[in-house]
Amino acid sequence: MKEYDIMIVGQLSKDINTDFGGRTESVIGGAVLCSGFAACASGAKVAVLAKGNEREADPVKAFSARPEITVYGVHSQTCTSISNTYLTADRERRICRAISHIEPYRPEDIPEGVSARIWHAAGLMAGDIDEEMIGALAKKGDIAVDVQCLLRRDDGEEMAFHDWPRKKEFLPVIRYLKTDAAEAEILTGLSDRREAAKCLAGWGAREIMITHNTEVLIHDGKDFYTAPIVSRNLTGRTGRGDTAFAGYLAARLGHSIEEAVLYSAALVSLKMETPGPFMGTREDVEEYIRLLY
Repeated sequence: MKEYDIMIVGQLSKDINTDFGGRTESVIGGAVLCSGFAACASGAKVAVLAKGNEREADPVKAFSARPEITVYGVHSQTCTSISNTYLTADRERRICRAISHIEPYRPEDIPEGVSARIWHAAGLMAGDIDEEMIGALAKKGDIAVDVQCLLRRDDGEEMAFHDWPRKKEFLPVIRYLKTDAAEAEILTGLSDRREAAKCLAGWGAREIMITHNTEVLIHDGKDFYTAPIVSRNLTGRTGRGDTAFAGYLAARLGHSIEEAVLYSAALVSLKMETPGPFMGTREDVEEYIRLLY
């Protein structure tokens, strides 16, 4: 049996990014990429169940800069590709359009002879990782879900977020739930982040993260924990939520919620100062905490 701290399930994406100044570049991205790099840098033993193909988005090549990450590649005839057009210099507002999709994950994609303390579902759009797959992962260990992969839909033009019809059925099986402020409001109808977190806990989610451009918030059904975002620039804004959640999960393996939320906020603050996945170390994050927190 091969054992890991965190197994991250999600596809790579061929992203076509156009910045506020009109410059366009093509990069390999995806929640699994930023999440994997962040969790590995934080000291967790990480594996990824990454879907793609050698022609468009090669899982082995994508993670080559972090050889400590074990890659279980899942072949898909088609790959996800997303166009991101940023409307502001700080990258807070953007238009996202789906160009193409992967073949959805299925329970048979889960490798045999592998165990993990946390199974992290990190898809990009509704249909990538469905309720059947979430149920299968929940039987393997603690499951962490970034709700983006259940709310964001390809409506033919700009991708839009819609409520999750089966949320009350599946929230009770989720150990760690991640949303951003907008997603939390879509799920609950509540714009107040704390009230939204309380609502999600009432429906069965056990440990809820809500990210915002000012803070990371955690609610465990009883108490609230927050830590501020203190980035000195936002050139690396893309991947904020993925980095925050993966860093939190890695920190929670051996630390309290209070310690983990501080680490998560500092990690993502530091990451956002440089484009691309986080390439630093846990020691870099700890030094950042000493300097700015």
